[in-house]
Amino acid sequence: MNLPVLFDEHSIVSRRQILQSAALGFGHLAFQTLCMSEASARDANLLSPKAPHFPPRAKRMVFLFMKGGPSHVDTFDPKPLLDKDDGKPPPFELPRVVFATQGNLLKSPWKFRNCGQSGLPVSDLFPHVSKHIDKLCVLRSLHGSNPAHGGALLKMHTGSDQFVRPSLGSWISYGLGTENDNLPSFVTICPTLAHGGVNNWGSAFLPSAYQGTPIGNASLPATAAQIGNISNSRVEPSMQMRQIELLRRMEKLGQCQGTQDEVLEGRLHSFELAFRMQGAVPEIQDLGRESAATHRLYGIDDPLTENFGRQCLLARRFLERGVRFVQVTHSDSEVQWDQHSDLLLGHTKNASEVDKPIAGFLSDLESRGLLADTLVLWGGEFGRTPTSQGNGRDHNPHGFCMWMAGGGVKRGFAYGATDDYGYYAIENKMHVHDLHATILHLLGLDHERLTYRYAGRDFRLTDVSGKVATGILA
Repeated sequence: MNLPVLFDEHSIVSRRQILQSAALGFGHLAFQTLCMSEASARDANLLSPKAPHFPPRAKRMVFLFMKGGPSHVDTFDPKPLLDKDDGKPPPFELPRVVFATQGNLLKSPWKFRNCGQSGLPVSDLFPHVSKHIDKLCVLRSLHGSNPAHGGALLKMHTGSDQFVRPSLGSWISYGLGTENDNLPSFVTICPTLAHGGVNNWGSAFLPSAYQGTPIGNASLPATAAQIGNISNSRVEPSMQMRQIELLRRMEKLGQCQGTQDEVLEGRLHSFELAFRMQGAVPEIQDLGRESAATHRLYGIDDPLTENFGRQCLLARRFLERGVRFVQVTHSDSEVQWDQHSDLLLGHTKNASEVDKPIAGFLSDLESRGLLADTLVLWGGEFGRTPTSQGNGRDHNPHGFCMWMAGGGVKRGFAYGATDDYGYYAIENKMHVHDLHATILHLLGLDHERLTYRYAGRDFRLTDVSGKVATGILA
């Protein structure tokens, strides 16, 4: 029996009639609650850890990026025929498009030695890294498509040399999140501002929470590489929190009124993360907390290796605190690894600056039990030609090498090959898309499933290509 409700002396409305006539009102209340719940869940989970597609071999990654293009035939890919035929015209056709005029064959000025139990060859440029050769998986058959620094850097970092696309670190952050709510999922230390600049660590159309957080840049010494405005002397933390809470409530109200703004949402996430970072980052950036022995291990006690040593030590401190992807860039405005001339002088300088820090980094990761599930990648945007430019070498995207360590790759192993002179990749060829597919696989992500819907299509890091190099998997 329905109980009547008296509104006035002429109108009696039953409870059933009230519910029927007010259905839209109740629906709105329910919808608003649903919106708030979904928005809260999305906000909480955007950077939180996410399950991989399958059991990963690595949980995190660091990219030791050598800007400019280190020469594979002078580092990890010796060519006896190149030494034998030094000064002769190349006995092969050059690519249809070359970056600059090339001369005759140029042998390496460095000796190669078989190192470790694996016997893999390493040039005299890397006496410290050579002691870790049994940890390395040397990839000798990389190739790309662009002979210019700008396009090649973008290709290596984003999978595209023509369009603005999310970076490798952003895709990994999107796929896996971070293991520390107080830190970004992607940090880039002293990145170069040239040849693609921020696009090399940007998130493009992915939510902005996944973009890289730069610490300094390549034009600054590592001692000055700090996250800016990490403390606020004018506003107390309690007031900052209240400001953020107010902005978040206003943003959620807009979502439920149909005015969701992804750009605004990304900005609010950055505010919230920046607030939390105030308590975590100063401790990480304080390298004085490390022992004198650790400083020596990374070469921080030597002016020659101090700069890159600081970057590598900082990378380890971020990695062990749950940051998913860290990039460390070796670059300067004068020499870099781009030796079109003065190969002997330039590569000697560059290798001397990074050799001991990298060896120390590998030792430190292993001693802390981090190397087994940390993927380390070393290399540049391309290699260099076996032909000469005076006393230097030109850009070579057609065949070059990188190396990996840890993270489920074979140890003391060489994969693929370039031709007898080192110009073209010929065996187990590994395109940049294949490299990216393999990196994602090691982290437990299927490169064909890691997609994001934008502008009417599903995008992925490897575009419509990419094949996992299963031959390097341990």
